[in-house]
Parts: sequence; C-alpha cells; structure tokens
Amino acid sequence: MKSRVYYFIIFLSIIFLGILSRKISFIPLWIGDFLYAVMIYFLVRIFLSLKKAFLIAFISILICYSIEFLQLYQAEWIVELRKTLFGRYVLGQGFLWSDILAYTFGIAYAFLVEKIVLNYISQKSE
Repeated sequence: MKSRVYYFIIFLSIIFLGILSRKISFIPLWIGDFLYAVMIYFLVRIFLSLKKAFLIAFISILICYSIEFLQLYQAEWIVELRKTLFGRYVLGQGFLWSDILAYTFGIAYAFLVEKIVLNYISQKSE
C-alpha cells in the first residue's frame, strides 16, 4: 500500500510537469509526450504495484502506442471528443512518429529510473 501512495504522488507530479511543459513556450513539445509516457508508466504501476517492472513497461508502451495509433481513426464522435480538454490531453490531436519515439524514451526512462532507485533501496536495506 505504501508503494502505491508513492507511485500516486509521482503520477500527480508528472501530470503537473506535463501541463506546465505545454504552458511554457521554450520547452520543446516532445517533452510533454515524454512526460505523458512516464505518467502512463506510473499509472499502470499504481494498479499493478506487485508486478515486475518489465511487464509494467510493456503494458505502458502498448497503451501509449495504442492511443497514438488511435489518432489515425477519424470518426465524427472521436474528433468531437478530441476537441475537449480531456480529449486533447488524453487522446491527443494527430498521429506523429515523433510521439512514438518520445513515448519509447519516456517509458525506457521511467523503467530505468525505477530499477536504479529500487536497486539502491534494496542495497541500502541490507
């Protein structure tokens, strides 16, 4: 339970940083996509806190890629949903291969940081 609280705090912090990254003009747009992937990683981690990090990374990358490829679908109802604040932030606006790259690096970064931090904590507790 304690780890879920930590993951939730990280999750909320990443949301804050992601929104902030879209409001500050000198921050490249790919940073928001990178942070979106990190956020998805920790969201999955909240629900599957006891699973191995590799599985969390795999599920997270599937979610990110699925959302990105869903942007190729242009039915009227989903186009209207994308015009809302929720739709814009969660579903995105249009497919970009650069987003796929940013998601990949974001998930890899979250995975590696978690592995390093958990390894450090386990060594410290010995």
